[in-house]
Amino acid sequence: MDQRTVILVLLVLGLLCVPVGARWRLPAPVVATLFGAALGLVPGASLDPPPELILPVLLPPLLYAAVQQTSWRRFARGWRPILLLAVALVFVTTAAVAAVAARIDPVLPLGAAVVLGAITAPPDPAAVSAVAGRLGLPRRTITLLEGEGLFNDVTALTIYQVAVAGVATGTLSVWGAAAEFGYTALAGAVVGLLTGLLFGWLFDRLPTAELRAGLSLLIPYTAYLTADSVHASGVLAVLAAGFWLGGTRADPDDVAGRLSGRNFWDVIEQLVTGFTFGLIGLEFIQALDDLQSGLWAYTRFALLICLTLVVVRFAWMFGVRGLTRRLSARDPADVPVGWGETLIVAWAGMRGWSPSPPRWRCRATSQGVPRSCSSPRWSPWPPCWCPA
Repeated sequence: MDQRTVILVLLVLGLLCVPVGARWRLPAPVVATLFGAALGLVPGASLDPPPELILPVLLPPLLYAAVQQTSWRRFARGWRPILLLAVALVFVTTAAVAAVAARIDPVLPLGAAVVLGAITAPPDPAAVSAVAGRLGLPRRTITLLEGEGLFNDVTALTIYQVAVAGVATGTLSVWGAAAEFGYTALAGAVVGLLTGLLFGWLFDRLPTAELRAGLSLLIPYTAYLTADSVHASGVLAVLAAGFWLGGTRADPDDVAGRLSGRNFWDVIEQLVTGFTFGLIGLEFIQALDDLQSGLWAYTRFALLICLTLVVVRFAWMFGVRGLTRRLSARDPADVPVGWGETLIVAWAGMRGWSPSPPRWRCRATSQGVPRSCSSPRWSPWPPCWCPA
C-alpha cells in the first residue's frame, strides 16, 4: 500500500469516525485513533511525512476552526484563570516532567528532558469538548477549557522551540528563553492582527459567500507561515487573526455567509481532525514495532510521565483555586465553583480522552432535571452536573 493510498484511507476514516463515534458513544478523535491503529496492522500500510511539514499543514486549520466556535468576549471576561492554565500550568508541568524524566534516566540531557516536558504539557481538550454539551457543564467551565486548549499550545510550542535550539547549540539559558518567549508572543500577535486586517479588506471585495468561505481557508496558513518566517508564534498569529475577524466582521444580517462559512469549516475541521488522530494511531503501531526490544522500559517510562501529568494538574487546580478566585474577584462567575467543578477542570486535562457520556449522565425527570438535584451543584453519585 503506497503512501497516497494511506492518506486517502485516513481521510475516509476521518469522516467515518463521526457516525461510528456517535453509535459507540465515543468522541470522534478517539475513534479516529483506533481506526489509524487498525490501519497500522495492515501489512505495508505506513506513512512517513516530513516532520517539518506536519505542524504547518495540520495545525493552522485546526486552530482557526476552534476560534470560529469561541467568543472573544467570553475569553476576555475569563482571561485570568485561562492564562493560569494555558501559561503558568504549562511551565510548571514542563518543569515537573523534565525533572521526573531526568530522575528516571540520569543520562538524559536537560534540553531533551525539557523538550519532552513541552510536548506533553498541553492537554488536548478535543474529546472533552466533544461531550461537554451532553454532560450539561456550565458555560464558564466550557469557556475555561476551550480557552486553555487554544492558548496552551502557544506556550508549549515556544518552550519546545527554545529547548530544541538549546539541544542543538548545547546551551539552555533561562533569560534567553524568557526573552524569546516574549518576542514570539508579541510578534505573533502583531502578525495575526495584520493578517486579519488584510483579509478583512479582501473579504469586502468578494461578491459571494462561497468565495469568502474559500478565501478563509488561506487565513490560518498565511498567518502561521508569515509568523514562522519571522520566528514568531504561528499559533498566536492564527488565534489573533481569527479573533480579530470574528469580532469585527460578524454581520447578523449575513445569514448566507455565516451558514456557508460554518458548514465549510465544519468539513475542514472534521477532515483534518480525523486525519491527524488517525495518523497518531498509525504512528503508534509503527513505534511499537520499532521498540520491541525495550518495550517494557519505555512503557514504564511513559506511565510515570503520565502519572506526573495527572498529579501536577490536580495539585495545581486545587492548590491555586483560592488564587484564581481572588484574581477574578470582579467577575467570580467566570471561574470554577466548588470542589466538583474544580475536579472537572482538573480531569479535563486528559490527553485526548474523556469519560464516556452514559456514565456521566444524570437520571432525568420529565422536566429534564436530575432527580437528585435540589440546586445547581456537582452531584458525586450519580456523577453529573445538576443544572439550574
